Amino acid sequence: MDQHKLRTLVFEKTGVRIDVDDPVFALVALNEAVLEDAVERHIAAIDAASQALAQQVRQAGGLSGATDGHPARPALDASNETPAPAEHPPGYVPTPPAGPVRPIATQAPRFNPREIRLLLAAAGISLLSALIVLGGQAAFRRPAPAAAPVIAPAALTPEQTLALQNAAKLEKAIQKLDPKARAQLQAELQK
Repeated sequence: MDQHKLRTLVFEKTGVRIDVDDPVFALVALNEAVLEDAVERHIAAIDAASQALAQQVRQAGGLSGATDGHPARPALDASNETPAPAEHPPGYVPTPPAGPVRPIATQAPRFNPREIRLLLAAAGISLLSALIVLGGQAAFRRPAPAAAPVIAPAALTPEQTLALQNAAKLEKAIQKLDPKARAQLQAELQK
C-alpha cells in the first residue's frame, strides 16, 4: 500500500489533504487484511470444490488420472493443447433413456400465469390509487368564487338620447356665460 499515492488520489478527487499518520490509513490496512483473508477462504473453497468435481468426473470415467500437478486440469502434451478425449473409455456403458423423451421448449410463453396475476394486481392498484386521488381532490377542493354577473347596458331610448344631446348643448352654453351669471345659474341648479 503506497500511502503517498493514496494521499495524492484523495486530494485529487476530494480536495482534502490527509497526512501519512492519519487514522484513515489504519482503516485502509484493516480493509486490506480482511479482504485478503476473505479472498484466501474463497480460493480454498473453490479449489476444494474443483478437486471434488475432478474426483467425481474421474469416478464417472471422464478424466484420466494423469494431470500436470493440479487435480482439476488434464495433462497437456508438447503443443500445450488439451488432448482429445478417447472415443469411449474402457468400461463405458451408455445410459439408456429413462422413458419417452419430451421435446425441449424452444420458446418461452410471453407471460407466465404468475406474471399475469402480478400485472393485473399492479393495474388494479394503480387504478384504485388514481380514484382515491381524484376523490380526495373533489372532497377537499374549494369551489372557485362565482364571477360577478356582467350586466350589459341596455340600449337608450330615443328620448334619452335627445335629453343627453340637449344636456351637452346646455353645458356649452353655460360655459359661455360670464362668471357671475354662471355661478348664479349653477346655484339654482343645485337646489
